Amino acid sequence: MFLYGNEEKQKNMEMIAKRIEVCEKCPLNLTRTNTVPGSGNVDSPIMFVGEGPGADEDALGEPFVGRAGQLLEKMLKEYAKLERNDVFITNIVKCRPPQNRVPTQEEVKSCQSYLDGQIIVIKPKIIVTLGNTPLYYFTGESKITQSRGRFFNWYGDIKIFPTFHPSYLLRNQSSTKGSPKWYAYLDMRIIGIMYRALKQGKDVEEVTKTVEEKIKSLENAGGSQT
Repeated sequence: MFLYGNEEKQKNMEMIAKRIEVCEKCPLNLTRTNTVPGSGNVDSPIMFVGEGPGADEDALGEPFVGRAGQLLEKMLKEYAKLERNDVFITNIVKCRPPQNRVPTQEEVKSCQSYLDGQIIVIKPKIIVTLGNTPLYYFTGESKITQSRGRFFNWYGDIKIFPTFHPSYLLRNQSSTKGSPKWYAYLDMRIIGIMYRALKQGKDVEEVTKTVEEKIKSLENAGGSQT
């Protein structure tokens, strides 16, 4: 687990990771190779939450290190103008579901205290959900195509900003206007704008209001990806 930022926060995240490492709350502990608590900057105002580890993540104990992770890192760098270690990245469940299936509600509930603990430590202003599973967890919505690019209110004045999971984009390669990849690139540009505004100390309500207007103008104008 690679951590950056405040040392006290790092220690707290390491304590959570140690509890995850010996967790036997659900059957996923029987088939895992490694637990995958998450990694990144504990001081980031933006936190990314995906569904669960895949085979590469299970093997290495780090989130988003396979093909989907490589695409996420590429999009962060090219469109958000951010490095991977600028943000914190984790998943709803911390162990790999067999055959990369969607985690069950029982498995999600078993991991809930760990994710909640991470959120309490990091205190993000915005949580970016990657794909349908974390979207449903945080908002109760189930259709990413209708929810992406919008903001949802969550506990503690945290805003939820859904976008596509990079593994879905790998299966849908078109980047023409209106495609999932086109919208994902636009979302990443917006994430970069939000990150820099929040790091400058701007209020999250002000930032999200400004960004909502920016999203509309980009979508209407064709959303230049340069």
